[in-house]
Amino acid sequence: MKITAEHLARGAYVYVRQSTAGQLVNNPESRRRQYGLAERARSLGWKDAIVIDEDLGRSGSGISRPGFEKLLAAICEGRVGAVLAIEASRLARNGRDWHTLIEFCGLVGTLIIDEDGIYEPRHPNDRLLLGMKGTMSELELSILRARSIEALKQKARRGELFLTVAIGYVKSGRNRVEKDPDLRIREAIDLVFRRFDELQSIRQVHLWLRREGIMLPAVNYTRAADRAIVWKLPVYNTVHHILTNPIYAGAYAFGRTCSKVTIEAGRKRILRGIRRDRADWEVLLIDHHEGYQSWHDFERNQRLITDNATSKGLVPRGTLRRGELLLGGLLRAAIAAASCMSPIPAATAIRGAIIAAERRSTTEPTRASASDRCGSIRRSARRFFNAFNRSAWKRRSRPSRPPPCRLERSGAMWSSHSSRHVMKPPMHAARMTPSTRTTGL
Repeated sequence: MKITAEHLARGAYVYVRQSTAGQLVNNPESRRRQYGLAERARSLGWKDAIVIDEDLGRSGSGISRPGFEKLLAAICEGRVGAVLAIEASRLARNGRDWHTLIEFCGLVGTLIIDEDGIYEPRHPNDRLLLGMKGTMSELELSILRARSIEALKQKARRGELFLTVAIGYVKSGRNRVEKDPDLRIREAIDLVFRRFDELQSIRQVHLWLRREGIMLPAVNYTRAADRAIVWKLPVYNTVHHILTNPIYAGAYAFGRTCSKVTIEAGRKRILRGIRRDRADWEVLLIDHHEGYQSWHDFERNQRLITDNATSKGLVPRGTLRRGELLLGGLLRAAIAAASCMSPIPAATAIRGAIIAAERRSTTEPTRASASDRCGSIRRSARRFFNAFNRSAWKRRSRPSRPPPCRLERSGAMWSSHSSRHVMKPPMHAARMTPSTRTTGL
């Protein structure tokens, strides 16, 4: 008998896990089977069983699982006599977690019990069998995932895969979409596109909708998975989604986002929703259904939205325009700085403009005219910058004069901007203005 008095003196831990939230809702029988292992532990001689179910709704493929970490900690402390699960895949779906569990159980003498039998990890034959079960579980997961993903892609290539339907559209049958029959919803979507054609800015459209108190439709999924329409004031992301989603241009797109796997604190972390470039989309079918705008208008809007963006790392094409007015801006900044008797603001502005011009010339290498134009701007800006520095140095070398004072009236007293002088108004103060300069203080 593999169960000894030493094992019974410790606790029996029942590990309960289901991979997704959908399984929690639709597969209650599997959860009942797992909770039923507590009765089996009592029938094997344990007085009570501790149930760990913190990992319900979490995948076992290597992501962070607080319940599994709690189980490993209890094993290392020598408090676990047996670990019960209905099968190996409930404990782990990857080799790292599975072999870590076997290793720890073998070190402290903890049994692993499933519906098929009782295993002692310190015995070579049981350890071999447990290793094969973990490997088969990991292989099964890979096969099921690859099979389901390929089926989804095959259906998407025909333009028939609709996991969700954007607001303004409804499913027609099982494999098609059409415009929502609700006239109010269609007019609200059309209004967003009309205002963008006039304002040409997502932010301005959003502000206009909020200012006018115009509500847009949104989808609210109830607990019964019913699709309900609610009306509310739009946020920026709502307007951005309407103006950038190709479905409103009558196109079917699949694979616009992807996932990226990273490792944090020794655990796998999946980052979802990373946007891809249009060239990397899995499927793009133009003229797939009736749209709220043409594909030509959609592409024009995307170029305009890209040009409006100013916080994407590189300098967008729309920020500096074509550079014709760049030197005029430099001159105005330098004159304003010179009037303040300080060359620092002008130097900062000119250096920033030079860097911006260099970035623009490097981001558009195929446009010879833009490169030549930016080269001319850089040379002119550098000449102006050097001349301005020389003039600023001459001004610093001259003997300083006290700056003129401007008088301002506060109550019955006139006070100058210089803290050294406070005086009463002269007899002709009624004819003076606060900007009158005085020389004989």
